[in-house]
Amino acid sequence: MTRERLRIAYLCDMSPLDRTLYSGGNARIHDALQKHAGDVTILPQTWARAEPVRRLIHAMPEALNLRARWRAQYALRRVIARGIEAELQRGGYDVLFGAYALHALAGVRTPTGMVTAFTSDATQTVYRLSEVGRAHKRVFVVGPLLDKWVERRERAALAQADLLLWPSAWLKDAVTARYGVDPGRNHLVPWGANIATPPPAASNTLRRDAPVRLLVIGRNWSAKGGPEAFDTMMELRAQGVDARLTVIGCQPPRVHCNAHVTVHSQLNKAVPADLAQFNAALAEAHFMVMPSFESYGFAFCEAAAHGLPSLCLRVGGVPVRDGITGHALPPGADAADFAQKILGYLDDPASYARLCQSAREEFKTQLNWDSWGQTTADLLQEAVARKRDGSSDTAA
Repeated sequence: MTRERLRIAYLCDMSPLDRTLYSGGNARIHDALQKHAGDVTILPQTWARAEPVRRLIHAMPEALNLRARWRAQYALRRVIARGIEAELQRGGYDVLFGAYALHALAGVRTPTGMVTAFTSDATQTVYRLSEVGRAHKRVFVVGPLLDKWVERRERAALAQADLLLWPSAWLKDAVTARYGVDPGRNHLVPWGANIATPPPAASNTLRRDAPVRLLVIGRNWSAKGGPEAFDTMMELRAQGVDARLTVIGCQPPRVHCNAHVTVHSQLNKAVPADLAQFNAALAEAHFMVMPSFESYGFAFCEAAAHGLPSLCLRVGGVPVRDGITGHALPPGADAADFAQKILGYLDDPASYARLCQSAREEFKTQLNWDSWGQTTADLLQEAVARKRDGSSDTAA
């Protein structure tokens, strides 16, 4: 039986039509909702009568813009919300769906019977207090003075939502513990890879008498654990392994470049030739080595799509399951620890082949946007039905 397509109002502080923002996640969320859940209307990102303030902030240098924008949106929430509320009243929507920007939902009063849902890979407070946030230096000098106020605003915004959809168990558990959110509203729904489904991976044999190819993907060499990946390559080479490293998305410093490092500093996946080169690099690699500190990480999903095992740190919501899509080592693990994992698989290539197969299977069943869209559509349909039943009972 064909289900009724929901009418969904999509709210974010940036348009999902720009596929470069939020590492492409905003666009993928929008597209998955449109494909699986209903007819999606993108709400304006303007700030109603506070629009001059938004334009002033966007004219600031990027570092200041990023830190001032969301705090200002919390501060001006009631002014900004009036414009959103007017659109919600006109549109006859079933669902208000917020992505990434919890501050965009702040203060919004939805019409009776409308479901409010939200997804993100972090909240500002959970991120700040986690080992992920502590790994990055704070640069906004007034930030610490506003931390308690920000958390109160987050708590109020989360209380408005009927459904909270988190891509990682780390974030789901942290939100429950930090904000006291009802577990019945909290759901684990993993995000997917920001690439089209590649063909099944060809058998990529791991042998001591052939090159072992490592991979790093990201725009920030240091933040993505690039130095440790380079040191892992050098550790393997010191033990007689012909290890090579491919870097996509950034330019390592000279100290981390040698004859065994290949760099593609800029690949645009919207350009067919660049996408082909990106996919070829993942298909040829034996391990993605990225001991990064981050709240999720689409690159790990993309590695799984290619049946490529990932080696990372057990921090934040990184979507790597130990022994399934790779290995997440404890914080503090160094190049010798990562090299040891690889050496273990060189001595047991059959186990490596099974790891590649399980990584691909995890992508097919969990780490893809169709899976996210279908699960989210089911949850939204159930929530809308509950709201309608409640409204009918009240009217009676």
